[in-house]
Amino acid sequence: MITILHNPRCKKSREGLSLLKNSGKDFEVVKYLEKQISEEELKNIISLLGIKPIELVRKNEAVWKSDFKNKTLSDANIIKAMVLHPKLIERPIVIHGEKAVIGRPKENMLNIL
Repeated sequence: MITILHNPRCKKSREGLSLLKNSGKDFEVVKYLEKQISEEELKNIISLLGIKPIELVRKNEAVWKSDFKNKTLSDANIIKAMVLHPKLIERPIVIHGEKAVIGRPKENMLNIL
């Protein structure tokens, strides 16, 4: 099953959702701002993406700039920050089996469909 972590207010996330709809494949939408992602789920997603936690952070978000920017944070602290403030999570994220991609640009999603 394909899963998309989606924020309906985000243009890029809506574009990714549209691409999934047009693919004709079955998928599940997780509105991660409404359904909180656990630390373990986020660690798993980061592992599937093959990136460091900091690479998943939206660094232009106000909460990042006010509370976290210019601080020395461990990977665990960064993950906790994203769990507490899910707006910090880059979007959309598409997961298919043991693979995941960040859908920016949306063409990245084609690699796992």
